[in-house]
Amino acid sequence: MSLDVYLKGPIVTVECECTECDNVHTRQRSPTLFDWNITHNLTKMADAAGLHEVLWRPEEIGVLMACHMIDRLRAGLELLRSDPDRFKALNPDNGWGDYNGLVKMAAAYLAACEEHPTAAVRVSR
Repeated sequence: MSLDVYLKGPIVTVECECTECDNVHTRQRSPTLFDWNITHNLTKMADAAGLHEVLWRPEEIGVLMACHMIDRLRAGLELLRSDPDRFKALNPDNGWGDYNGLVKMAAAYLAACEEHPTAAVRVSR
């Protein structure tokens, strides 16, 4: 089992020519600006770093847009990096996921949030 996180851009209208009926159809979609998948095995480590809620349950803490995540992601990432041995001790016994993976994900997510501060935050658990 895993967590999928997404940053979604504003809704845009897309037109395409249908080869079945030769008509032009329009539809609306929200482009994905960032996506990442990470194992649920890292929830203990994320919790210890103050990242569990912002990553796994952003809607429960009022996070709707990327800009709402930046301070929490930055603080959690700094904590992870400040004491690697403490967090590596929380690596899952089954080998699925590890400290380096959580750091890499948090850093990439932070960078994406800074690049797209008005993006909508979506998660799938």
